[in-house]
Amino acid sequence: MTKIWKVISAAALVAGWVAVGTATMVSAEATKMDDGSVAAGKGAEFDADAGKWFLESGDPTYRIKEDGTLDFLTYRGFQRYHSECHVCHGPEGVGSTYAPALIDSLKTMAYGDFVGVVASGRVVHQPGGGESVMPALGDNVNVMCYLDGIYTYLKARSDGVLARGRPKGKEAKPEGLGATEDACLGGK
Repeated sequence: MTKIWKVISAAALVAGWVAVGTATMVSAEATKMDDGSVAAGKGAEFDADAGKWFLESGDPTYRIKEDGTLDFLTYRGFQRYHSECHVCHGPEGVGSTYAPALIDSLKTMAYGDFVGVVASGRVVHQPGGGESVMPALGDNVNVMCYLDGIYTYLKARSDGVLARGRPKGKEAKPEGLGATEDACLGGK
């Protein structure tokens, strides 16, 4: 594993540990913003340097305009979820016989917990002796470089503000987000 992925995986693991110790409640209520769009909570602001919307807590969030247009990060999350995650977790995060519905999980799971589970994996022991295993994906650039978008896509689905199916449209890709993705991918 390259040095950058060891650092990213370690940071994700720490974020998950911190979140487990500090965050127990997750608001699942979308908030209408002044321009009519919706975000996952109050105080959402756009950070041009990162090219993402964030909540006051520092967690990434979605922004959906009244006409159904998604912010680029959330649209990218829709794309990446369906290229990397839906095989196990089902289309649009609704779950399968193989893995849980992430749109239900994100009603109570904090962002840091989500990052920690995706990066480090986990095993859940089922009644009757079975196990549900989420593999660690901390060294998969196709997941980790797009994890904030996957989270915001699933959070919008969980909050009930994004219907099933292909989103109606997306905003232009912010320059800051392009730089963030390039840095994560190592200039690839």
